[in-house]
Amino acid sequence: MIELRKLISYGNELLDIDKYQDYCPNGLQVTGREQVNKIISGVSASQELLNQAVADNADAVLVHHGYFWKDENPCIVGIKKQRLQTLLSNNISLIAYHLPLDFHELYGNNVQLAKLLGIKIRVILMKYAYGELSGPISGKNFAMHIEKCLKRKPLYIPGKIKQIKNIAWCSGAGQEHIEAVAQQGFDAYLTGEISERTVYLARETGIHLYAAGHYATERYGVKALGEHVADKFDLKHQFIDIDNPV
Repeated sequence: MIELRKLISYGNELLDIDKYQDYCPNGLQVTGREQVNKIISGVSASQELLNQAVADNADAVLVHHGYFWKDENPCIVGIKKQRLQTLLSNNISLIAYHLPLDFHELYGNNVQLAKLLGIKIRVILMKYAYGELSGPISGKNFAMHIEKCLKRKPLYIPGKIKQIKNIAWCSGAGQEHIEAVAQQGFDAYLTGEISERTVYLARETGIHLYAAGHYATERYGVKALGEHVADKFDLKHQFIDIDNPV
């Protein structure tokens, strides 16, 4: 068991949250019990995840996608009211780390995704990461490899070269980086979701493009962080996989 304030202080320092200009607050978003013994982690703080936390008598919920996003309606009504009411009435804390969790060098989404796919990391930037595969592979076969590892068939836009080795990637909604990646000469780019225009950019630059799902590419950072915190402070932890097709 650990005091909530100490847990938050550790997480904020570990993920160095002050260096990010994010779209939402990072760290403690809703205050619950002063002592934390059990954490439920998940990608997004949906009602389904909160209900599971209540059923499991969790003290805190740790997520990648929390609440209070930039430009959203600030009024506590509808779905937002129901979610916050669930947390407050059950005295459960909500802890969220967005960009700091994407790019962390140990527990970040991009690092964990690379480990799962067997990509050798060269550099982790604040926008995307890049590295290389263990050996040259056809674009189609790499798509099959992604599907096997993530249990999700990616949207695949074939590139011009027959085999790929050098690759850049950004979990989640990283489609805006495709032109920069292509200009750097990478063979392929992997992200979570893409826009309509991204398909044309891939075709015109000739880069192999993989969109494996926002959720599917961001399961692994919050899970790794939850496991680390639980191990360090001898806490109970459970990652809840609530599938999302996007």
